Amino acid sequence: MKHLSVLVTILFAALASCLTADARPFNDKIQNKPYADLRPWHLGFSIGAYASDLRFTHNGFITESGEEWRIDQPGYQPGFCVNGLFNLRLNTYFSLRVSPGMYFGSRDVTMREVTSGATERQNIKSTFVVLPVDIKFSAQRYRNARPYVLGGIMPAFDVTKKRSDILQLKSSDAYISVGFGCDFYLPYFKLNPEIKFCFGLADVLQHDRPDLVDDPAKFKFTQSLSKATSKMIVITFNFE
Repeated sequence: MKHLSVLVTILFAALASCLTADARPFNDKIQNKPYADLRPWHLGFSIGAYASDLRFTHNGFITESGEEWRIDQPGYQPGFCVNGLFNLRLNTYFSLRVSPGMYFGSRDVTMREVTSGATERQNIKSTFVVLPVDIKFSAQRYRNARPYVLGGIMPAFDVTKKRSDILQLKSSDAYISVGFGCDFYLPYFKLNPEIKFCFGLADVLQHDRPDLVDDPAKFKFTQSLSKATSKMIVITFNFE
């Protein structure tokens, strides 16, 4: 959560900087880009950061030597993301947004034996190709600001080369996402700071591990889990 606090602080600090840099358009009746929302579609891009977490469900497996292992990710891990953006206007308040992109990051996982307290650690690196599809509902524009909420789905594909690690994750996942943000109309473009919460729907743990058949000391960690699901908090700055 410490990393999340830092990301939120950066978001609002940058937003305050944008507002104070050109305060006049937000304080009088002059509208920047007054017809921007009437266009049937437009393009853009976004850059941002995200924090990811893995939630493990244990099954109570005990090895032949009497070991019971608990696996956990101690905290959210930060990463970097970049996306393209295609926005299709549906009507005055609704639009369809598709934002393909890539997420770069890693997750630190800790494995602890219940009785002895022995620990193992693993860093799981990921490079996701994502295809978020969202429905965006925008409020009425007030001068040069227009808040919005959105929700949708986000298929994700990990293109990182798989290794024979202690735990291995599947290459594909799907998230349901909800979020909110605000369109700020600047003289030459729109700036949209945004926060999204993404919840994984699938079990991403790779249970079938033929590479560990001859290494039961590593396979016991996979055997201790019934499933693993992922979640993310994503903070982006969209430029349209």
